[in-house]
Amino acid sequence: MLEAGFWGFVGGFALLIGAAAGIWLPASKRVIGWVMAIGSGVLVSALTFELAGKAYDKAGGVSTVLGLLAGSVVFFLGDWWIDSRGGHRRKSPNGPQAGAAGTALALGALLDGIPESAAIGVSTIGGGGVGVAVVAAVFLSNIPEGLSSSAGMKSAGHSTRFIMGMWLAVTAASTVAAALGGVLLDGADPAVVATIQAFAAGAILTMLADTMLPEAVEHAGRLVGLLTVVGFSAAFLLSMA
Repeated sequence: MLEAGFWGFVGGFALLIGAAAGIWLPASKRVIGWVMAIGSGVLVSALTFELAGKAYDKAGGVSTVLGLLAGSVVFFLGDWWIDSRGGHRRKSPNGPQAGAAGTALALGALLDGIPESAAIGVSTIGGGGVGVAVVAAVFLSNIPEGLSSSAGMKSAGHSTRFIMGMWLAVTAASTVAAALGGVLLDGADPAVVATIQAFAAGAILTMLADTMLPEAVEHAGRLVGLLTVVGFSAAFLLSMA
């Protein structure tokens, strides 16, 4: 439990690093888009090899596909509900939509972060230690997420206290989610663990397609495809090591 919680905290802490950079360091929107593209590639690799791939090895194609679809549907519905309450474009350095409520932004950040943290917790099951590639992927993707979102919220008029407080709360929730993922599923049937891994992968992939990559393309243009492959390649090599 402590190990899973610690690594969940490490992944979540990257949000605070990115938030601080978005608030206090000048960064062009193009650079933010580049970093988001690299982070997206890293996450795609992790969810492919460390989540969906291992889920398939544990329980085969049916459990994996069902988990992927369930994770995607749950994230889609949650994201739709949050968008309808002002959380749309919460990752944009341009800022969220006009009149966005702080509660919707906080819930959106929580929705985006929980599947990643649960994946970290699940990766500790079995006594083999934490999935290094999963932690690295979450950490590297959370920095641009925190940076872009915080820069946008700052430009939209939200206070530094609100922004940092929100990310502190999400980091705490990420720590708890990782710890629970490691404890509640320890000793569970492999098919159950595999389904949870695939569920997290489906939710993360839907988040990438719906929010991170579109924002990256909008602000960084043609280079996004190349930089996504760079991030994917780096994480792939880490997974194969």
